[in-house]
Amino acid sequence: MNMKKPKTARRTAIYGGGNLYALVFMFVLLILWQFGAMKVDAAYILPTPVQILQKLWELRVPLFTVHLPATMMVTGIGLLISMGLGLFLAVVMDASPIMQKCIYPVVVASQTIPTTAIAPLFVLWFGYGIWSKVLVTVLITFFPITITVYDGFRTAKLEMSELLMTYGASKWDIFFKIKVPCALPYFFSAIKMAIPMSIIGAAIGEWLGAQSGLGYFSRRMMTQLDGAGVFAPIVLLSAAAMLAAGLIGIAERRIVKWRGEL
Repeated sequence: MNMKKPKTARRTAIYGGGNLYALVFMFVLLILWQFGAMKVDAAYILPTPVQILQKLWELRVPLFTVHLPATMMVTGIGLLISMGLGLFLAVVMDASPIMQKCIYPVVVASQTIPTTAIAPLFVLWFGYGIWSKVLVTVLITFFPITITVYDGFRTAKLEMSELLMTYGASKWDIFFKIKVPCALPYFFSAIKMAIPMSIIGAAIGEWLGAQSGLGYFSRRMMTQLDGAGVFAPIVLLSAAAMLAAGLIGIAERRIVKWRGEL
């Protein structure tokens, strides 16, 4: 007798299998990296994964107590500002076609500015404090949030809005009952894109001008020709990005339950 598996069980099996495949693939890449780096035998250029882990353990105190918190603070503040700015611009563009025509080109044009060119100017304007790095993060991350959420608003079906209007619904009712649910999956997708970009933005800002942070630490290790020391902060940045994206994915599956039904 054939019985269909519950949807939740099937989703769990698929997610579990996907995680297993990812772990196996990552393990194979690490093995290839280890043997390739041993073949090159130049740790200042290409350290092995084992050497990087050893360096992480050796430098665990400054990395985890000083530089990682500094980078995460910049990332968190920048991401929160980007979320607020991106949602505001998306709502304004959706509410007014005239504002959409005014704002959209400016938002796109902001992404043509080379980050490595504008970041030193932010340092000159705002100093080596936190805000120069936050602005770099905002410049990189608000764009995907704005555009993706705006596209989510546009997916709301016009027929459903007109139907609610015939029942006397206001524009705010239509916005919260139709457009917001339609945009929620897009919002979570935008956040998952923005998280690694915000971490990259924070690291770039720290690399070009800072007194603490993983980007600053990586640059300092490069001046000492310490390959493992350069890669150690990068590993932490990658781990932090994957952890944050995973948490957002869990929140998405709990809140947007109608997405991805199998």
